[in-house]
Amino acid sequence: METFRRVFGDGKPVIAMVHLGALPGAPLHDGRGGLAALVDGARRDLVALQAAGFDAVMFGNENDRPYEFKVDPASTATMAFVIGQLKGEIKVPFGVNVLWDPMSTVALAAATGAHFVREIFTGTYASDMGPWTPDAGAAMRYRNRLGRSDLAMLYNVSAEFADSLDRRPLPDRARSAVFSSVPDAVLVSGQITGEAAAMSDLEAVKRVLPKVPVLANTGVKHATVADVLAVADGCVVGSALKIDGDTWKAVDPDRAIDFMDRVRATRGGK
Repeated sequence: METFRRVFGDGKPVIAMVHLGALPGAPLHDGRGGLAALVDGARRDLVALQAAGFDAVMFGNENDRPYEFKVDPASTATMAFVIGQLKGEIKVPFGVNVLWDPMSTVALAAATGAHFVREIFTGTYASDMGPWTPDAGAAMRYRNRLGRSDLAMLYNVSAEFADSLDRRPLPDRARSAVFSSVPDAVLVSGQITGEAAAMSDLEAVKRVLPKVPVLANTGVKHATVADVLAVADGCVVGSALKIDGDTWKAVDPDRAIDFMDRVRATRGGK
């Protein structure tokens, strides 16, 4: 809780996604636009999100489909380059997520001075990408070896694009992850990007983790954010802020402003 509050303050933070364009080597990469297009797209979204008043932003490589468990070093290096180009313009706490590679995510955070990371650090899954067995112990030790013991670790405990092979109920898995790994927050997701986590899952996880920040990680929308924040300690939002609510389009400044207006109303004007 202490690290989470140091990064995000005492309220219920809303973290907005800056989805980078597909990186070099990824099937959807824009070779003609190159690095300049990646920087321009990220800057456009960053400006819109900060103008709308989001509490934090997170840079992710959602467009690097199909995803990998061990990304090419060029992907991490390119993300570091893009963030470096924007660093002087970032006015809020920022985080990073290199899908689905915890070690690269931690490395990117160390290279860019990020305040937090989000990843799947625990569990065993059958996934669209094959068997999924992250190693929280390795990631946490890597964080400390890189001199970033201050880095807030946000654990997504219900992986997207996957089914847990651990048949314990989600609240038990979340409680166990907190006991064994000491994350700074626990995130609950839907089945895929842009799909909401079940409110019953959020409620159940929060019930067993009353002293640990629990955030909704996917699918929070304008119409549901008030209900989500009534249960969760914050949320991550991406698709709802895009043009037409389409994950793969640019941030719509009007949708972003409307979303944060609703958040502030829910939070009593804050």
